Amino acid sequence: MEKLRRGMALRIHEAWILLFVIPALVAPAAINHEDYPADEGDQTSSNDNLIFDDYRGKGCVDDSGFVYKLGERFFPGHSNCPCVCTEDGPVCDQPECPKIHPKCTKVEHNGCCPECKEVKNFCEYHGKNYKILEEFKPSPCEWCRCEPSNEVHCVVADCAVPECVNPVYEPEQCCPVCKNGPNCFAGTTIIPAGIEVKVDDCNICHCHNGDWWKPAQCSKRECQGKQAL
Repeated sequence: MEKLRRGMALRIHEAWILLFVIPALVAPAAINHEDYPADEGDQTSSNDNLIFDDYRGKGCVDDSGFVYKLGERFFPGHSNCPCVCTEDGPVCDQPECPKIHPKCTKVEHNGCCPECKEVKNFCEYHGKNYKILEEFKPSPCEWCRCEPSNEVHCVVADCAVPECVNPVYEPEQCCPVCKNGPNCFAGTTIIPAGIEVKVDDCNICHCHNGDWWKPAQCSKRECQGKQAL
């Protein structure tokens, strides 16, 4: 009887051991989070919260990462206008900047407004460069000058009507000249102006004063066997 009791007690003890030991042996292993990274979206959100602080309603941040208090005046970037930090973000000045000269060759953006540092100091005309106030003649009939505005102003010669019927053009001269002085036509003959000219045995002619383009005025003399003009 005593042996029976001892055997039952032993079996009960072994049962209790199995009841606590076996679940421990078959329990799932602890999950290492390093082996199973979080979703990309969750990880990015977590990193954003760690790296970038949210200063909305608290302050303002410039391009270099400096934080400014509400009401503080600052320059958000190298070439920006000054701003005031507000709860809604930076409120920046918007001045009316002067216009840049169209001939400006060097513009700097070191402040609120762009600034011209170098203006072209010459004129360009037909592929050639001329200094300011320099005068030149691109052709015999043109007189030009390079103005301080970098623009070229030219005057074209207004030639007077020549006082002859046979003008000639000399090299490097714009207007035609009368090499033999004023003259006119008497028929097919050219006669000088200002004098009477006997063009044949029957006619004496002279040019009209100032009206060279008109045929000469001729007076007929008595002659035999001759036909007057």
